[in-house]
Amino acid sequence: MKHILTSTLLLLSICCFSQPPEEKGLSAITRHDAVTYIGVLASDSLEGRKGGEPGAVKAAGYLKDMLDSIGVKPWRGKYFQPFTPSRFQGLSGKKLSLCNVLGYIPGKNSDEIVMVGAHYDHLGIRANETNDSIYNGADDNASGVSAVLQIAKAFVASGQKPERTVVFALWDGEEMGLLGSSHFVEEHSSYIPIPLLSPIPIKGYINCDMIGRNKNGDGAHVSVFYSDSKPVFGEWIKSDIERYSLKLTPDFPSLNSSPGGSDHMPFMQKGVPVIFYNTDLHPDYHKPSDEADKINYDKVVDIAKLAFLNLWNMANLESF
Repeated sequence: MKHILTSTLLLLSICCFSQPPEEKGLSAITRHDAVTYIGVLASDSLEGRKGGEPGAVKAAGYLKDMLDSIGVKPWRGKYFQPFTPSRFQGLSGKKLSLCNVLGYIPGKNSDEIVMVGAHYDHLGIRANETNDSIYNGADDNASGVSAVLQIAKAFVASGQKPERTVVFALWDGEEMGLLGSSHFVEEHSSYIPIPLLSPIPIKGYINCDMIGRNKNGDGAHVSVFYSDSKPVFGEWIKSDIERYSLKLTPDFPSLNSSPGGSDHMPFMQKGVPVIFYNTDLHPDYHKPSDEADKINYDKVVDIAKLAFLNLWNMANLESF
């Protein structure tokens, strides 16, 4: 009996150690955490997370705490990247104070980075014809933010240092014109760390914006936009959906048809290969009725898993 028990424990130990690191990461992406993250971000206490307003400041603090607790490092020593957009002023005439939230996992090769991002700002509080004046933005874009946090958690849970440095970005000011992502891209393009002679190249960027609703009642539908120069992205997506039995049915519209623009655009304009996940517009878009109880959490989880696998490839394949 003792011999049988020892053999069983040895077999279980071998199975645990033989699990590929990306599968360890996948197991860390959960429905429970999606519900928690979206519930906090889309709560009335954050007052619609309008850029420059107290609710967005509170949201940024929450996101900083989450990245810290997950175990990713602050980007260039700080989780906050404050900025004041020169081309935008509030109604008072004062310049806005906005803030991206950034963390990273250092790669074996620190001379290249890959990124995943989502905007955390929304529309704040507005007078309207309903009794609800808080635009909580559960789908737009607490859903995407939840995916970025879960992907960060998955990389840590994998237990493997990536080949390339991985940056996790939560953008401010998207609703005002992609301000946060534009600031990052421009600032990064001019930042040359010692002893390098040029900026660190961004090898790929994944954007998650509004990934939690169903188009025409289809719980599996997701639109995936990706750079024409990288057909391999489509191959990854189809292969991983099948391999991991993800309940997703993607279509692949042209990036030129992406609705309304999102934070992938500043990267795309700099020639960075991009993937953009979106589940399309819905009747609650930019309305107070975009609430957490309308989110398809199983879909959010599967999209987060798929985006994690995409980013895993970007971070670890020698070339793509």
